[in-house]
Amino acid sequence: MKISELSALEILDSRGRPTLEVSCMFDSGHEGYAQVPSGASTGRAEAYELRDNDPKRYRGLGCLKAVAHVKGEFRNQLVGESFSDQATLDQRLLDIDGTHNKSRLGANTILGISLAFARASAAAHKQALYEYFATLNGQSITTLPRLMVNLFSGGKHAGGQVALQDVLVVPGGAASIHRSLQDVVAVYNTATDQMLEDYEMRKLTADEGGLAPAFPNIDAMFKGAIRAINVAGLSGDVQLALDVAASHFYSDAGYILNGRDSINATEMIETMGAWAHQYPIVSIEDGLAEDDWSHWPQLTATLGERCLTLGDDLLCTNPERIQKAIDIKACNALLLKVNQIGTLTEALQALKLARRAGWHVTISARSGETEDNWLADLAVGWSADQIKVGSINQSERLAKYNRLLAIERDLERGVVSWPA
Repeated sequence: MKISELSALEILDSRGRPTLEVSCMFDSGHEGYAQVPSGASTGRAEAYELRDNDPKRYRGLGCLKAVAHVKGEFRNQLVGESFSDQATLDQRLLDIDGTHNKSRLGANTILGISLAFARASAAAHKQALYEYFATLNGQSITTLPRLMVNLFSGGKHAGGQVALQDVLVVPGGAASIHRSLQDVVAVYNTATDQMLEDYEMRKLTADEGGLAPAFPNIDAMFKGAIRAINVAGLSGDVQLALDVAASHFYSDAGYILNGRDSINATEMIETMGAWAHQYPIVSIEDGLAEDDWSHWPQLTATLGERCLTLGDDLLCTNPERIQKAIDIKACNALLLKVNQIGTLTEALQALKLARRAGWHVTISARSGETEDNWLADLAVGWSADQIKVGSINQSERLAKYNRLLAIERDLERGVVSWPA
C-alpha cells in the first residue's frame, strides 16, 4: 500500500478537550481515518501525549503541534512510500520519532496514523475493520467480548467524593451483546431512581457516564450497586468489577480510603480481599499503586481465583512491564489501551504476551473519548475477554456499543462465557 496523502485536524473529545483526527489515503483511492482518545487517570509509564502547552488555548491542552507533525514531518516522509503491512508502517513511525516513549512527535500523533492506516488497509483488502484486526492477530473470531460497564464513579472520573474510581457492572448471565445491554440499562435505570431517592440527585454523570452521587463511603457505593441489581431482578446474573485506581490515593504514607488515616499495602490487600468475599466482584483493576511492585504478587495470591487481578497503570500496555508482571506473578489480566503504547503493532505484542501467560485481556476506552468506534472492532478482532467502554448514556460510549450490536448481527457469535 502506497500512501498518497496524510492529514490531520484538531477536534474535541468527550470532555471538551482537544485531540486529533488523522486521515490516510492510498494511491489506490482507499482511505481511512481515526480519532485518538485521551486518558484522565493515566499511568506514569504511558507513552508521551503531545500537547501544545499554550495557556492561551484550551488551558495548554491544544493539539496543533500534533496536527502539524502529521501534516509536516510525517507527511513529508511517508507520502509516496509503500508499506507491505501494518508492522512495517508502525516501525517506520517509531523510527521517524526516534525516542523510547514517543516524546519527540507524540504518541497521540503516532497512534492516529497507525489507526488511520489500519482503516485504509481494511478498505483496500475489502475487509470489515474487525476482520483486519483479526488478520493482524492471526486468529479467527469465535466469541464477542463481555461488557464491563460503569455504574458509579468517584476518584478522578468524578468529584473525588470517594477514593474508588469506578464500580462497574458485568452482565455475566447474558449470552449476547443485545441482552447484555438490556440488563445493564435495567440496572442503571434502577440506580438512577435510587440516587434520586437517597441523595436527591438528578442523573448527573462522571467523565465516562457513571453516576456520581455523594456517597458517604465506599461501602455505600457497593451497597447501592447491589441494591440496583437486586431491584432490577438480576441478582446472580450481574456481577461487579472495580477500578480502584489506587495510585491516585497513594503516597509515601500509604493508601487513604474513605478519608481515614492511611493504611499500608498489606492492609489495602486485606481490604480488597474482604470486598471480594462480601460482594460478587469478578475483577479488581489497579488495586495497588502503579510502582508498588513488591506487593502486587501478594494481591494476586490473596484474590486467587475469586476475581481477576487486572493491571492498568501498573502495565500501561507496555511489553516490558507486562513481562515483569508475568515473571513475578504480579497480576493475571491485562487492561489494554492502545494509546498507552502508541501503535497497533506494539499493542498486539502486549496482547500476545498476556495471552501466552494465560491471562485474561480487557480492551478499554479512555475517559476522553470520541465518536469513533474503532475500539469495538479491535475488541472483537483481537478476541478480548472483556470490553470496557464506560457507561450507557453518552454518545461517545454508545458509538462503541452500537457498533458491537452491528458486529453481533453480522457475525452471529455469542459473548465469551465468562464469568461463569
